[in-house]
Order: sequence, then structure tokens, then C-alpha cells
Amino acid sequence: MLKPLRQGLPPLDPAAASNAASCALPARYEAVREARRFTRRTLGQWDVGDRFDDICLVVSELVTNALRHAVPGETDYLVAPQGPAVRLHLMRWTGRLVCAVRDPSHETPVPRDSDDFSAESGRGLFLVDSFSDGWGWHPLAGALSGKVVWALFRLQAAE
Repeated sequence: MLKPLRQGLPPLDPAAASNAASCALPARYEAVREARRFTRRTLGQWDVGDRFDDICLVVSELVTNALRHAVPGETDYLVAPQGPAVRLHLMRWTGRLVCAVRDPSHETPVPRDSDDFSAESGRGLFLVDSFSDGWGWHPLAGALSGKVVWALFRLQAAE
């Protein structure tokens, strides 16, 4: 299995993307719902075949992780009305789709090892790994601060 941590985004030319969309998300838990709506609406316009539900689940997990672990302050993200804390990007090429979540943290995303299958949290990156065809992260450089956590989905060719 390809070790996902510290892997850069696979070589994809953003200029060659057939479709791209992004949205800014506020530092509130309601942002997860907003991200799901945005993703469903966007994917409804794109042909992603049977990967629709997988992509929506992974987007929810990535945005939840960003809000829970990457936004400064333990409770600030629950009520902060100011500008976007995270940004969701969806990019589609002919045979693949990437969803990427940008957040302000420099911390490495680390999957938890847990044998407690009844736990209500802690399995986000396990789900990302299970439902996507690959995932990783990379720090941002230049004027942008933080990191991007991404997941790659292979799409079936239209018949």
C-alpha cells in the first residue's frame, strides 16, 4: 500500500482539468453540511458515475478533520463568524477527480490506530483511505499558510 502521509498531489495539470469548483467554508460545524451540499450540487453536474457517495463521504471527513484538528483554538471554530477557515476544492479530469481541503494548520494529519469500533470519532482518515483511491497532504508555500489534504478518485470512463 502506498504510504499516503507527506505524499504530494499526484501529477495532475490543473489547466487540463475538465471541471473545477471551490468554496470557502466558515469556522463552524455547519460548514460540514455546507460542504456536503456544495459537493452534491457540483457532482450532480459532473459525471462521476458510482463514485458519487464515496466522494461525498470523503469530503465530509476531510472538512470535519480540518475544523476539528486544524482550526486554531479549541472552541473558536464552533462559533467564529469571521471569514473562511477552510477551503474545499473539487477538480475533475477525464478519468479522475481530486477533492482537496486547505486549512491553516501546519500539523501533519495522522490516522489513529484504534481497535474501538464503537468509538464515535477517530476514524476519519481511515475512511478517507478506504473510500478513495489514494490520499495525501502537502504544506503550502509562499503567501499561503497551512496545508492541503487531498483524496484522489478514479472515475469509470463513460460508455
